[in-house]
Amino acid sequence: MTELVHLEVAEQVATVSLDSEANRNALSRQLVTELAAHLATADADPAVKAILVRSAGPVFCSGADMTEAISGGMAEGAAAIVALQRQIATAAKPVVVELGGPVRAGGLGIVGAADLVIAAESVTFQLTEVRLGLAAAIISLSLIPRFSDRAAADLFLTARKFDAAEAAEVGLVTRAVPDAELEAEVARVLTDLCKAYPQGLRESKRILNRDLVARIDAFGDEVAATSAELFGSDEAREAMSAFLAKKG
Repeated sequence: MTELVHLEVAEQVATVSLDSEANRNALSRQLVTELAAHLATADADPAVKAILVRSAGPVFCSGADMTEAISGGMAEGAAAIVALQRQIATAAKPVVVELGGPVRAGGLGIVGAADLVIAAESVTFQLTEVRLGLAAAIISLSLIPRFSDRAAADLFLTARKFDAAEAAEVGLVTRAVPDAELEAEVARVLTDLCKAYPQGLRESKRILNRDLVARIDAFGDEVAATSAELFGSDEAREAMSAFLAKKG
């Protein structure tokens, strides 16, 4: 089986690259499992001070793997994405996300759970769930704490596309930078993180993410069940089948 997520460690940074270009890094069972495993390995490595999550291709993440969603239940997949957000939030090492390409739906859960997110100005975001008879249920765990109430209602309900500048304004990303400066800005952030002591990073993360982790623990099971129910509904299956047919 071809690996969909790669891990490289160099100069105190673990780089985790999503590399499932055939489905635009959709959150398939294999991709989520490998991502979680590599994050765990990086977090346990004493030589690592920071973790970088990026895409090897032009798209960061296209959201749920709808082919899998239609062919089987989403209960296990929904629970895995809840666990993934918790894993990112509770990692001892800061998790930095580099966005050089678009992010859709479920992929925003990774962005929301990360500690620092640097996005190229050309990157676009979209919470497409309502247009498929779904709701952004599991990723609401990490997204709602980032947004104001008005921004959340706007972006969840209209499913409109928004750019990196707006993403920074509403609190989804840390900074939006010109595309040509993305690599240098990410390198600068990682250099700053690597100057810190591990204990300082770990305890600062614990303080910063206390409310987020409590929210995941309080509502994770509930939103996972809601998500699985929605994915299994006739309305969502019809919408997803139509989307896949149009895409094909």
